[in-house]
Amino acid sequence: MDEQPVGFLLDGVPYQGRRGDTVLTAILSVQSKVRHTEFTGEPRAGFCLIGACQDCHVMTSEGGRVRACTTLLEEGMSFVTEPLA
Repeated sequence: MDEQPVGFLLDGVPYQGRRGDTVLTAILSVQSKVRHTEFTGEPRAGFCLIGACQDCHVMTSEGGRVRACTTLLEEGMSFVTEPLA
C-alpha cells in the first residue's frame, strides 16, 4: 500500500517522507545521521528508538527540539542537523 507523500525540509533542502513515518525514518531515508553530538561531534542516528535515550533529538528550524524516533512527520516540518548560530 502506497502512503501519501509528506514534504519536509532538512537543512533547507526539500525532501519527501511518507505519511506514518517518524521524523527519524524520514531523515534516515535521505542521509545517514540526524545530527552530530554537541560533545564530541560524532554522528548520531538514534539508539533506543523508543524516546528514552534522547540520542535522536533533532532541532527544528525554529530552534525547538523533538525526539525524532517518536515524533510523526507532518507536512511542512523543517529541521537542521547542526545547532543554530
